[in-house]
Amino acid sequence: MNSPTPLLNRPALAEQLGVARVWIKDEGKRALGNFKSLGGMAAAEAALDRVGASGATLICASDGNHGLAVAATAHARGVPARIYLPGAVDRVRVDRIAAFGAEIVRIDGTYDHAVDRARRAAAAGEGLLIPDTSDDIDDPVVADVLAGYGQIPREIVAQLDGDHPTRVFVQAGVGGLAAAMSVGFQRLYGDRMSIVVVEPAAAACVAAGLGAGRPVQIAGTLETCADMLSCGLASASALAILRRANCRSIAVSERALIDAVKTMKQCGDLQTTPSGAAGLAGAMVAAGDRYWVEELGLNMSSRILLIMTER
Repeated sequence: MNSPTPLLNRPALAEQLGVARVWIKDEGKRALGNFKSLGGMAAAEAALDRVGASGATLICASDGNHGLAVAATAHARGVPARIYLPGAVDRVRVDRIAAFGAEIVRIDGTYDHAVDRARRAAAAGEGLLIPDTSDDIDDPVVADVLAGYGQIPREIVAQLDGDHPTRVFVQAGVGGLAAAMSVGFQRLYGDRMSIVVVEPAAAACVAAGLGAGRPVQIAGTLETCADMLSCGLASASALAILRRANCRSIAVSERALIDAVKTMKQCGDLQTTPSGAAGLAGAMVAAGDRYWVEELGLNMSSRILLIMTER
């Protein structure tokens, strides 16, 4: 169900950014149309197997994609699912989750409010929590989610043609994907490759956590066109990984996110959303800013990897 997704070489985009190479990992070809299927489905399966609760209700909070993965797993295993969604989640995403028979609970608030409600429901014995974020650095389910995401860097290593990325621009909601990329590449490439976390300026919770040395709840409505990244508190385990790897972070504007969607389409008809194109938004901002060019050492020998996280 989760066979390798394409790794695309985009020389025209490399020329536009002033670097040697640009690869795009197309996770839109993944099961369910996004990378979350790797983590959410594996973690839900493992959690059910661990507790041996064949009839347990699976519970999670989501901006859309993680909930879709958990709902799909519940449907396959013949168990109920309840997905807590912030009110801003659009009807298309809601309907995709409901199509798997999941109960939808809309929350009047942000993704972080949905996370809190799901956690309280599980604590009250209403079901089995399948989170993709936690303030517990050792949360076993979150660890399973990150391990599932680890399939992406493994595939990339197998698909590379001798070269390797020197900079990976990867979008972050709570930081899980970026952490998995860091773990997957660090032992192979070490200091020859670095992760740059890209977030919407309105929801830069990983940047806040990296600055404070711990997860920090950021204020505001978290409103952004990159709705899958609309998170106000980084995952403790992901943040710890990113801090150990000395990852950098870039916050991008709404205009940069929209421009990145257009650029994705122009460089090979890659159809994605602002969330899916956010890594490219970060690379474009960095390539056009003298500070970031110098700080990241971007030049004609640089090789950039991007993850298009959803179609």
